[in-house]
Amino acid sequence: MVVFAGQGDVQRTMALLWRTAGPGDPRTAPGPKPALSVDMIVDAAIAVADAEGMSSLSMRAVGERLGRTAMALYTYVPSKGELVDLMYDRALAELPRGYDGEAGWRAALTRWAGDGWAFYLRHPWVLQVSQARPVLGPNEYVMMETLLGVLRGTGLGAPVVRRLVGTLIYFVRGTVQPVAEARQAATATGVPDQEWWDGRSAQIAQVAPDFAERFPMVVWLGTEGASPLGDEADEPCPDDDRPYMEAEAEKTFQAGLTVLLDGIEAAMRRAGL
Repeated sequence: MVVFAGQGDVQRTMALLWRTAGPGDPRTAPGPKPALSVDMIVDAAIAVADAEGMSSLSMRAVGERLGRTAMALYTYVPSKGELVDLMYDRALAELPRGYDGEAGWRAALTRWAGDGWAFYLRHPWVLQVSQARPVLGPNEYVMMETLLGVLRGTGLGAPVVRRLVGTLIYFVRGTVQPVAEARQAATATGVPDQEWWDGRSAQIAQVAPDFAERFPMVVWLGTEGASPLGDEADEPCPDDDRPYMEAEAEKTFQAGLTVLLDGIEAAMRRAGL
């Protein structure tokens, strides 16, 4: 399920995102203090999405969590279109606004990537909000400003940094997404992960007895050591009780991040930095 941002009324959405008085804003209306607020509604919507997924998000579900009807919310947030934008931007406010540069840009980027990984696992629905159309809210810009502040420390020029921003953001999102989805798979399908893998692995031997001859590189990868970097990162940890796929995905994340950071260092050397 992909959700596209920016589907609500543009004037009202931007006014709500940036907390300026827009048309129909209940804060500017005369009379008693409103019983609800935009922040209360957005927080409730995030709680619904965290607990039940984006597919369960509706104005009615948010209203029920607040003990109100869906109609009571429309004065504050006109529709689900505006709500998704507000949720996305508000969730991003959890991310750190800066990193200590004393240990260097590499250490800061490592912490930035780890914080992003943890953030997406706390709010997996965020991964369903397409990057094709940004929300353009204040916290989205803070996230960008923070990453640019770290990358500026490399000394690389703006054209290279521009490409690195996209590469790093997409890398973190892409590597964490299978973990977020795997956590939801058992509930959504009714089949535990291990049972699913065991059943299909057993069938491979039945339907493809010549598997090793047809896919020698795949067999090599599985038999010669799972780590393409030649390190010992793939040795199982006895204290790690996470599902196998989740543990493997984190190793992939760490290995990929190392390669990316090495690549940045190589670009710096080529630039004489």
